[in-house]
Amino acid sequence: MANQPDPPVRTTMPQSQTSTGHVVVAPDKFKGSLTAAEAAERIAAGIRRVAPGTEVRLLPVADGGEGTVLAALAAGYQRVEVTVSGPIGVPVKAAIAVQGGTAVVEAAQASGLTLLPEGVKAPLTASSYGTGQLIARALEHGCTRIVLGLGGVACTDGGAGLAQALGATLQDAEGNELPPGGAALRRLHHLDLGALPGTLAGVEVVIAGDVDNPLLGERGAPAVYGPQKGANPDDVAELDRALACWADAVAKLTGADLRDEPGAGAAGGLGFGALALLGARMRPGIELLLDLLGFDQAVRGARLVVTGEGCLDVQTLHGKAPAGVAAAATGAGVPVAAVAGRLELDEAAWRGAGFAAAYALADLAGPDAPEGDSLTRAGELAELAGERLAAQFLGDDS
Repeated sequence: MANQPDPPVRTTMPQSQTSTGHVVVAPDKFKGSLTAAEAAERIAAGIRRVAPGTEVRLLPVADGGEGTVLAALAAGYQRVEVTVSGPIGVPVKAAIAVQGGTAVVEAAQASGLTLLPEGVKAPLTASSYGTGQLIARALEHGCTRIVLGLGGVACTDGGAGLAQALGATLQDAEGNELPPGGAALRRLHHLDLGALPGTLAGVEVVIAGDVDNPLLGERGAPAVYGPQKGANPDDVAELDRALACWADAVAKLTGADLRDEPGAGAAGGLGFGALALLGARMRPGIELLLDLLGFDQAVRGARLVVTGEGCLDVQTLHGKAPAGVAAAATGAGVPVAAVAGRLELDEAAWRGAGFAAAYALADLAGPDAPEGDSLTRAGELAELAGERLAAQFLGDDS
């Protein structure tokens, strides 16, 4: 690995920085190649190879979407396994992360797109019921604070399935319980929350997310996210009408209409269900996760923080994990570097986001590398990035 050609230089820092202190490695996942924990391990391995005297602390992160539970587990939370109803009712194995009275629940663990059998999407009938079961399991463990990570779900049911799993009853005009999925909500005639309010009494629910979409309309859950879940234009229109019926029923019962609340459209309307029926509040995903993972303590006295993700691009600057890590690190007076599969920001953009250096695995693979090489060799190249960062920032430790 030491004989790899030098990539294009992407740095604004001197090639050697001297100070005492540890290094914090806090990447998000590299989608399609490395989990956040794997990326942290490989970057750390490269740093240790060049600077063996440096303490390296691993703190894989997430922004509230997929990987949120794994990040909590890596930080020392207890894994609690549970079998729940998947997005189309097929049982799936999932996990929540528990520490003290706090539980981290990830909607994608129970209701995720990746859980659909053979990848066949079900935009009209997929349900969030399993996510409600995860919350119920957390409550059984005595948790009084639920951190709910949204994102990557297969359903557009406004959180109706979640509500049913926690004791609500949804019936049509004939008194029949509605079947799963968002489309069925068009027939909603009677809503009874049953034991749900009592179940959530004294429980704080915090949504980890950055989506500000409303439930309905041009920026609503069906229109913006429905196509990702397999909805065609007719399906989108049907789901929008159905979720309007759902929002009407919830507003009538609770006396509060939250359909236009920022974030109500998150995760197929799961945001709406959590806000309106669980009394949830929203916080930026990475900000909340960094608090949960103890980032402030980990970065104290550090000489360098390394973060990253699969692609550092314009979206990164709008609340994704690396930007949040960079903001927290620079706020603590610690330089932060980025490692990414691809780097699509120009220097002015990533420097403006607080990064002192940026390495791309695609650059490290070399200009003659075959297509996809940076994916298949992601672990090896992440180690190389760690070596380069150690040489750049930890020169006196080599």
